[in-house]
Amino acid sequence: MSGGALGIEIVLVFFLPLFLLHRYGHFRKQHPLVLFGTLLSWYLCFLIVFILPLDVSTTIYNQCKIDNEKPRDLTSSDPFNQTSNSSVFPTSTPKVCHKPWSYIPDGILPVFWRVVYWTSQCLTWLLLPFMQSYARSGGFSILGKIKTALIENAIYYGTYLIIFCSLLIYVAVHPQWQLTWQGLQTISIAAANTWGLFLLVLLLGYGLVEIPCLYWNSSRHGYLLAKTYFKVAKLATEKSDAEENMDDAMEEVANVNESVGYSHPLRNNIDTILRKCPMEIQEKMVRLNAEDSEDESTQRTYPSKRSLVKLHKQVIYAGQRHSQTQVQWAILLEEAFHLEDVCKNETSASHQFVHSFLSSQPPGWLGKYLYTPTIEWYWECVLRQWCYRLLALLLSLLSVAVVWSECTFFSTHPVLSLFAIFIQLAERDYSYLYIEMACFVTILFLCVCVYSTVFRIRVFNYYYLVPHHQTDAYSLLFSGMLFCRLTPPLCLNFLGLIHMDASISHQQRIETAYTTIMGSMRLLSFIADGFYIYYPMLIVLLCIATYCSLGTRCLNLLGFPQYISQSDDLTSELVEEGRELIRRERRNRQRSEDGESRKRGWRERYGEQRNVRRNRNGYSELKDNDSPSDSSDTAQLTWRESGDHNGLLQDVDTTSLDPSDSPTQRY
Repeated sequence: MSGGALGIEIVLVFFLPLFLLHRYGHFRKQHPLVLFGTLLSWYLCFLIVFILPLDVSTTIYNQCKIDNEKPRDLTSSDPFNQTSNSSVFPTSTPKVCHKPWSYIPDGILPVFWRVVYWTSQCLTWLLLPFMQSYARSGGFSILGKIKTALIENAIYYGTYLIIFCSLLIYVAVHPQWQLTWQGLQTISIAAANTWGLFLLVLLLGYGLVEIPCLYWNSSRHGYLLAKTYFKVAKLATEKSDAEENMDDAMEEVANVNESVGYSHPLRNNIDTILRKCPMEIQEKMVRLNAEDSEDESTQRTYPSKRSLVKLHKQVIYAGQRHSQTQVQWAILLEEAFHLEDVCKNETSASHQFVHSFLSSQPPGWLGKYLYTPTIEWYWECVLRQWCYRLLALLLSLLSVAVVWSECTFFSTHPVLSLFAIFIQLAERDYSYLYIEMACFVTILFLCVCVYSTVFRIRVFNYYYLVPHHQTDAYSLLFSGMLFCRLTPPLCLNFLGLIHMDASISHQQRIETAYTTIMGSMRLLSFIADGFYIYYPMLIVLLCIATYCSLGTRCLNLLGFPQYISQSDDLTSELVEEGRELIRRERRNRQRSEDGESRKRGWRERYGEQRNVRRNRNGYSELKDNDSPSDSSDTAQLTWRESGDHNGLLQDVDTTSLDPSDSPTQRY
């Protein structure tokens, strides 16, 4: 399969970012350029992650061919001959090199990595920040939005220009280095990877502890329910604030709409703002403006263009927050109801899972025949918690292996990195499939720890990835920027863990195509031999801080409520508040379902009696069809039936019915 595996992965990987974009973005409401930029940035990052194991196996095969073509000279006078060999496990007799199933011919991967890497870097440092400012701008024209975006990014671009010039001067004044185009590329890559590695270690240290703890706590129903109550109380406050902000924005829009008539030059801007408001608000504004347009002699105060731009931005932000909190509230209520049902069903003797409320959608074929109430009870009440605990233990072992390898990957004699040992054992037997699987599992776990933190982190209300199509354009683009900045240093760190980066392992062996694109970091020795090696050791302190919840406690002290434990006073108060809110919502939903069931019963009783009456009327019409008096009575009955029929098309309010009009007293 010469290059076939590469083509298959390029096609299949595309569906992963497409699925994530469908989950977090909105294809119909958001701008196509925002969707395309986010999709492209995610896609390029996932390509690097999934193609890198193929690069490793191809490099090992090429190394085997070089070892066979140039056998090692055991009588060499080089005192470092045994440590500078090109293979980790060399032998005096050549081995048969079996071509891996995913072998990629020479010359393809360097071009592929060059296109993927530089495209992602142009996105993250140039295009995506500009698109972020453009998306949040409240301007009414394209030129106005571009001007706002350039002004907001002037400081941003200037900062990175100063950092790049500083590194450039450092290299230029060094007497041993010659400044070339390749050297400029290396400086640019080193600056980008240094920034990314700084953030990578912070996110990785958090994810290595948080991911196993998340699955372990998910097996504790009581903990999950208490934390859900806590989230409900916090979200209720956010929902109330979002509604107040929405009301304030709509009030300002109403004032501006009344002051600007249809003939005013700013009317087009007002209409643009109105299109961002809810539909019922738009109709009300248009109706009020039509009534006020008859009186043109009224003295009005017209707003300025700058105030309209500010109001436009405020309306966009208020509408997004209002929609997000409404959807999150509905989802969180369903989650709380489900967890309460699980706690109630744990003591069920019938081993049948019973839901408090019926689902709004009818069960499908899978739920009707396979996922029966009995199977659901065993999964929710018995098997789920044990599966989550087992998964948490496996993830904990992987986290320990990563922390140990991050602290010891610079040691090549002896080899202390666990992942390097696994790869070298597989390299001895040229088990390419095992090499690719080990590389894929390792880098996938690192990506899960880092990317899950990116998806879960929240920077106030400016950056927040909300599922169910509720993420705004600014957050989508910001996540694409983070992905493009974190993925290259993450992959370089992974190659260092398995000793495939010559600048860290100091072994004379061919490098992967990905490493050759990154350039030789020995040009900047203080980065290659200092920062890249010793900075990842801080991951130990970050893991300890995360395990002790130091960051959570600091945020709690600063006034940002975080769930700590039931013993904390603020946490317990919010848990009780959330429990009361869930009780109120449960009563409201139960009352609504009871009303619907009564209406359904009335409709069924009305329908049965109407059918009986229709049959009787049809029989009397056939029997006395020639009587003129009977025909008038029949016409009267037909009119009454049509009146009853129209009434049945509407919901019947049982509380407004008169007992004398009940169907049982009509006959």
